[in-house]
Amino acid sequence: MIEVELKGYADDEIFNRVRRKYEFLRRELHEDVYYRHPCRDFSKTDEALRIRVKRFDGHFEAFMTYKGPKLDEESKTREEIEVELTEPDVHAKILKKLGFTEVLRVVKRREKYFVEKGIVVTLDEIEGLGKFIEIESLVEDETAVPELVEKLRSVLLSLGVRRFERRSYLELLLREAGNGKA
Repeated sequence: MIEVELKGYADDEIFNRVRRKYEFLRRELHEDVYYRHPCRDFSKTDEALRIRVKRFDGHFEAFMTYKGPKLDEESKTREEIEVELTEPDVHAKILKKLGFTEVLRVVKRREKYFVEKGIVVTLDEIEGLGKFIEIESLVEDETAVPELVEKLRSVLLSLGVRRFERRSYLELLLREAGNGKA
């Protein structure tokens, strides 16, 4: 699948517009641990490998996700391969045994809202970065991406987003720390 995603900087006003306009789904706490490949520089190949633990409603889910290079110049659209994990700590241990090292942990508080079938908007508060809004959908065919990007952009613009961001939270946090290497 191809994840089509746009992200923008947000504030309380944008958060409140989303809360008034769209159907609330749930609150989540995400802890994402990103890994460095032992032989390949993901910052140069524009890839990412992470383990995400997602907590909500007294439950947790965990996933290992590979994100391929971005596919266009405007959005964060990329191939995403994801597998559910039952024991994330054991999977992390396997990665370490194979030479992968932890780059950074990204902690976010997320609210998810239903926009329409197949489209979800999230309100994110990222430790060390602040407030953001994301909107995303999935497609199977890469030719559908440009039209979907424009549709998602128009939703964000209608909510008051004026500044968009293509970099991942990982990239932004590494920049803040003065270390651009993933």
